[in-house]
Amino acid sequence: MSAKPKTLQQAIIYFANPDNCLKFVVARRWPDGVECPTCGSDEVRFISTRRMWECKSKHARKQFSVKIGTIFEDSALPLDKWLIAIWMMANCKNGVSSYEVARAIGVTQKSAWFMLHRIRLAMQARSFMKVGGPGSEVEVDETFVGGAARFMHKDKHHRRITATGSKDKTPIFGILERGGEVRAAVVPNRRKKVLHSEIKKHVAAGSAVYSDALLSYQDLKPSYAHQVIDHAESYVDGQIHTNGLENFWSLLKRGIKGTYVSVEPFHLFRYLDEQVFRYNFRKLAHDGLRFEHVASHIIGKRLTYAEVTGKVGTTHCLPN
Repeated sequence: MSAKPKTLQQAIIYFANPDNCLKFVVARRWPDGVECPTCGSDEVRFISTRRMWECKSKHARKQFSVKIGTIFEDSALPLDKWLIAIWMMANCKNGVSSYEVARAIGVTQKSAWFMLHRIRLAMQARSFMKVGGPGSEVEVDETFVGGAARFMHKDKHHRRITATGSKDKTPIFGILERGGEVRAAVVPNRRKKVLHSEIKKHVAAGSAVYSDALLSYQDLKPSYAHQVIDHAESYVDGQIHTNGLENFWSLLKRGIKGTYVSVEPFHLFRYLDEQVFRYNFRKLAHDGLRFEHVASHIIGKRLTYAEVTGKVGTTHCLPN
């Protein structure tokens, strides 16, 4: 098969050939030709028996593989298992559990769990551009993940959850440009200072901003054309609604509750990255394009087991 795979079946057949795997990753790791990751020299020779390269310059760590400097670094698993795991991760609408990946590619559940977190790192969106602008419509909303319904706290009118959050629940905040992309992240709370800071950082001035009646959204004017929909009265008033983000939240929670069952707050931002990626690239022509996009972002990213298990601290915020 010479053409790029468009389906999972085609991908399995194509990447069963180790040469195809190597060529595919090399083309993304070194699009301008193989270079030594230590000194940057292109004077290297390929060691076919080990599928590695050796730099002709004299220095330490002369030999290197295609995995170095990618999410695959220090992994003993072959590339065919990694690439099929990326395909599954990028294209399963409600996510894919580590148990399912472990059964599908023949690794332990622990290995599959670590693999999926490394793949989520490649799914992270990083944009310096703000969304919206004059004439654009942007929805902002917040929700909670985790805990139980009996711990929810409502205001004195029993209409909405208080801004301080609720027991065992993690607050997350989202921004959706209609006709554009969604951004989401874990936030410390739903207070005005936090939400205003995120909106000003990621939404261009002059945008039409739609939110619910949470008091934390007050005073967004005059920077934004802010309009409110009070869910105690209705969910839609012409163009004023947050239904786009509500749809995204439902997809996120369906994946967490139905596929992953339980997600630790420490890892929640990784699952957000995963769902944001699939939502933003949902309209691509076929699954192969989503796979290609993740595979093209494997470079320069590294996640160690110490980080993913909490032995080394990590932080996360909305893409910037």
